[in-house]
Amino acid sequence: MLKRFYHTLDEVGTDEAGRGCLAGPVTAAALILPKDFKNVMLNDSKQLSENKRTILKPIIEQSAVCFGVAHIFPEEIDKINILNASILAMHKAIDQLTDDLKFIIVDGNRFKPYHDIPFECIIKGDSKYMSIAAASVLAKTYRDGYMEQLHEEFPMYNWKKNKGYPTKEHREAIREYGITKYHRKSFRQLPEQLTLKL
Repeated sequence: MLKRFYHTLDEVGTDEAGRGCLAGPVTAAALILPKDFKNVMLNDSKQLSENKRTILKPIIEQSAVCFGVAHIFPEEIDKINILNASILAMHKAIDQLTDDLKFIIVDGNRFKPYHDIPFECIIKGDSKYMSIAAASVLAKTYRDGYMEQLHEEFPMYNWKKNKGYPTKEHREAIREYGITKYHRKSFRQLPEQLTLKL
């Protein structure tokens, strides 16, 4: 059963999606839920079917006191690394919030201070707290939607299905067609990339 964080009922929940992908942005969402928000379907986005995430997205958007979503794209990821890019995406999502921010709860174990607002990192927070779970759903659905748009430009990678993750199908397409401007050049695209031929 998801619950509220114990510090305050007005906490900002934030989470990201796409950190382990070979292509596309890392996407973060941040939001504040109203004090009386309840939804029995809401859970960590990774535990939900695509259909349930699609159903939840407008419910979360309409119910939230405020929310923000931000993408950090491959060129920036390659410059600052994926951890920094994930945190930057969360900061940019929080930038969009219009309400008074009192406390931030973050999924995972790494974050950088956002102005002078206190925060706490929570391992598996997206399966424990409503605001993080809701942020995880928004981050995942917005990123998936973006990857489905990119699929129209590069259908051979089947991003509408694998969303840029390192599936066997995706890697076989990279092997055959090479990489695109949407691939993260700092990532190991194929297993043999680090194998020396002596």
